[in-house]
Amino acid sequence: MDNLQNEQDFSRIVREHKSTIYTVCYMFSKDEDEVNDLFQEVLINLWKGLQNFRGESDVRTWLYRISLNTCISCDRKKRKRKMIPLSININPFTDSDEDSRQVQQLNRRISQLGPFDRAIILLWLENMSYEEIGEIVGISTKNVSVRLFRIKEKLKKTSETTVE
Repeated sequence: MDNLQNEQDFSRIVREHKSTIYTVCYMFSKDEDEVNDLFQEVLINLWKGLQNFRGESDVRTWLYRISLNTCISCDRKKRKRKMIPLSININPFTDSDEDSRQVQQLNRRISQLGPFDRAIILLWLENMSYEEIGEIVGISTKNVSVRLFRIKEKLKKTSETTVE
């Protein structure tokens, strides 16, 4: 593939799947700057991997796999470093209606899961089939089913212990 074709394919993929990439990044951080950094890392990895994409799987599956692997890798690196958070008294993600509070509560519970479980629940929340989830994260469909059951149970227990 020539370079011009790669650039056109890359632009099209990013345009069509920008919100999907941001959704994955947002599941790994609530900090706007960090989400943007993750997004950039995903774009770099998509660009690097584009010439090796053979079309054996759906572009969406390939994109999710790269996005999740990038975010999981960055999450692991972040946990190894000591961070001193800057505190700003403004939170642009805060809404006051009941639906927004419930979504925020669910996001807080999901963020307490390990990166692999977080990836699985994110894909499930994106209405992906168990087959697609398995293909993206590299496990069997049956294993997806078992893990999702356990993740949901974990989330239920978390909701029972943190009555707000």
